[in-house]
Amino acid sequence: MSIQKIARLAGVSVATVSRVINHSGSVKPQNRERVLAAIEESNYQPNLLARQLRTARSYMILVLVSNIANPFCAEVVKGIEEEAEKNGYRILLCNTGSDMARSRSALTLLSGKIVDGIITMDAFSKLPELTTMIGQAPWVQCAEYADEGSVSCVGINDIDAARYVIQHLINRGCQRIALINHDLSYKYARLREQGYNSVLEQNGHGWRAVEYASELSFDAGRVAMEMLLRADERPDAVFAVSDTLAAGALLAIAQAGLTMPDDIAVVGFDGTPLAEMVSPQLSTVAQPSLQIGRKAVALLLNKIDNPDTPAERVMMDWRFIERASA
Repeated sequence: MSIQKIARLAGVSVATVSRVINHSGSVKPQNRERVLAAIEESNYQPNLLARQLRTARSYMILVLVSNIANPFCAEVVKGIEEEAEKNGYRILLCNTGSDMARSRSALTLLSGKIVDGIITMDAFSKLPELTTMIGQAPWVQCAEYADEGSVSCVGINDIDAARYVIQHLINRGCQRIALINHDLSYKYARLREQGYNSVLEQNGHGWRAVEYASELSFDAGRVAMEMLLRADERPDAVFAVSDTLAAGALLAIAQAGLTMPDDIAVVGFDGTPLAEMVSPQLSTVAQPSLQIGRKAVALLLNKIDNPDTPAERVMMDWRFIERASA
């Protein structure tokens, strides 16, 4: 169906339909609703190629994700896609596996004008190389962020969140609090460990133990917890930097014949649905993952429309959810 037929069906002008489709200009709310209803009724799909030729835009966003199997990443991508589609954009998703060769291959889409901008969730240590490859193209970094520079970022205050968890565990009487961390090339891993250490030092707790999981997976969390349980003095609490790692830790504790939280309290991070699926249900720091994704798109579209706008560093709110595990 053509745009002219949509206009006739909605009882509005072709110009009004065009403004609704292209998210440009002002349209009366009742007219917008009539156009949207007509589009839905007729299953109309705008000619994206024609729009690209007319506007010099592809209306596509490249999203580079280090590990789409990570439930947190999946939720952020969901938020990205919802907000992109609401603004007339589609996403191209690349699961890089933290492999710069794959990132480099995906970024060739920039030179061909196939995408208008990029959202990344790569390790902080890779940002300098990504900056070189991306150049001046519109770019937003999710979850991992730089304290300064020309790249807009959105995430949470990882230090404050980690500090809250450790203080919570100390307040409930825990004396030997261990940390299950991940790859320190990720800034969030370094910051959460920094928060862990600072509260222990502040409270005069000399006991500490850190296990580094090989990946953000259930099995890696289980293995890390088994290592902690083999120590001469086992922990009475564990803070894991993701819910997936914490879930693996829960299994290892249960298999050792110990109970939670009486023998060992466990806290995760991210606030994914997994935290409510395990037994006991997992205390966790809930990140606003969908909102992080949506905000990343808003920042990117602003950069696309206003290339000279300065970089923004947005810190979203987090919240602690206390459940049976701690």
